[in-house]
Amino acid sequence: MTRSLIGCLLGLTLVVPAMANEYSGFRPGESRVSFVSTQMNVPVEGRFKRFDGSIHFDPDAPAGGSAHLEVELASIDTGLEEADEEVASAEWFDIAQHPKAIFASSSVEPLGNQLFRIHGQLTIKGKTREIVTDARFEPGAVGAFSGSFKLLRSDYAIGEGMWSDTSVVADEVEIRFRIAAPAQ
Repeated sequence: MTRSLIGCLLGLTLVVPAMANEYSGFRPGESRVSFVSTQMNVPVEGRFKRFDGSIHFDPDAPAGGSAHLEVELASIDTGLEEADEEVASAEWFDIAQHPKAIFASSSVEPLGNQLFRIHGQLTIKGKTREIVTDARFEPGAVGAFSGSFKLLRSDYAIGEGMWSDTSVVADEVEIRFRIAAPAQ
């Protein structure tokens, strides 16, 4: 009986792959960046279809982790072609002058139970602000950080001129993300 139990346990160690200690790189097909804004008190969801980046993360040494993400603002998908064209304008994202939003992490703090607090700098339209977000890490053959944070579009001059009236388009925008990297 003991011998068959030991045999089963040894067999399981051969079948179940060892968890990787580090994650590095980027998997765009398993990642996403989306947002929820509010227009005339109605939530409007959208996403960005093209972005690139990298994660370097060791769950055993999270303080050494880093993330860099570049979102192509022209890839916005609000669900309405007219809206997509409008937000490309100088009053919104000014894509001709500032084609990308860039996030670069500055620190990663473990909070327990696969939850981490990530600090970093977000640059949109030439303006850089500190961002802090809590993200859950999902380990596996491809590891991923998922979370969200809120930003104020006025902090980045997104929606200037007649669009600066926050009673029509709310100032606060929720950014949702899932950023994946392969195990090494």
